[in-house]
Amino acid sequence: MYSTTDLQLFIHTADLGSLSKAARQLDLLPATASASLKRLEQQLNTRLFVRSTRSMRLTPEGSMFLDYSRQALTLLNEGQALLNADGPVSGHLRLSMPSDVGRNVLLPWLDAFQARHPQVTLSLQFSDRVIDLFRDPVDVAFRYGPLDDSTLVSQVLAASRRVVVAAPSYLAKHGRPQAPKDLAGHNCLLYYLQHGLFNNWRFYSGKTAIDVKVRGDRMSDDASIARAWAVAGIGIAYKSWLDVRQDVAAGRLEILLEQFGGEDTPLNMVYPHRSSMSPSLRALLAFLRERFATLDCPSMPFVPS
Repeated sequence: MYSTTDLQLFIHTADLGSLSKAARQLDLLPATASASLKRLEQQLNTRLFVRSTRSMRLTPEGSMFLDYSRQALTLLNEGQALLNADGPVSGHLRLSMPSDVGRNVLLPWLDAFQARHPQVTLSLQFSDRVIDLFRDPVDVAFRYGPLDDSTLVSQVLAASRRVVVAAPSYLAKHGRPQAPKDLAGHNCLLYYLQHGLFNNWRFYSGKTAIDVKVRGDRMSDDASIARAWAVAGIGIAYKSWLDVRQDVAAGRLEILLEQFGGEDTPLNMVYPHRSSMSPSLRALLAFLRERFATLDCPSMPFVPS
């Protein structure tokens, strides 16, 4: 029989290309990790990795065994989840999420989740940076929009799209844009995304895309700051509906250019592979889907997918 710890270490080492990094993620001593991998290779009577001073890469036999290892752990985790279905959910989850939706939507819900499952502990990271789930010490990431990495497992939590918003005080002073091109005459509040400064705003008129390059007097690497600037009446922001829905409901912000469709920004829960789906993560996914089902994306014109 193969040890689940040995299989987990093997999978992490293959994903990270480093035994030492895999050991740190699994909280194992280097000597313990080395012995674990050696034990697995002895049981299989084959080498799983080609080792060098800087990295480790899978042998052809290792690549083949990796797929079976993932499937085996997935089945074991699913079996454990079924056995524990009537018992308390426990475990530790490390979560990374965009700053705005993390603080204003997810944070209170995560508090409620822990109240329901007090044996679950959480580590939270608020950042608009797109983390590497195979290298960073994070179990699950929440991400907006379509995913670039098709090797990740993604679960859609909520539909959303970008909307243009401004405070009543800003509109009273500077007027209301009537078309996307009018944004050139306004102070647009900018922030950085994965590929750089987000200053190219896309809209749709029917199926026709309209791209507008905007400018403003301030920018931030934290998208929640752009929302705060908008609420303060400093300028116009282009944000996901989930980020600004509470401000719109309270009258702190107004939606502009409603006759034009904004970019789709569905919120996804992302994790490296299906073997990562622990009972605590399954419980969290079900809980968040229950909460997001109560939120509606505003009625907007058609936007091509």
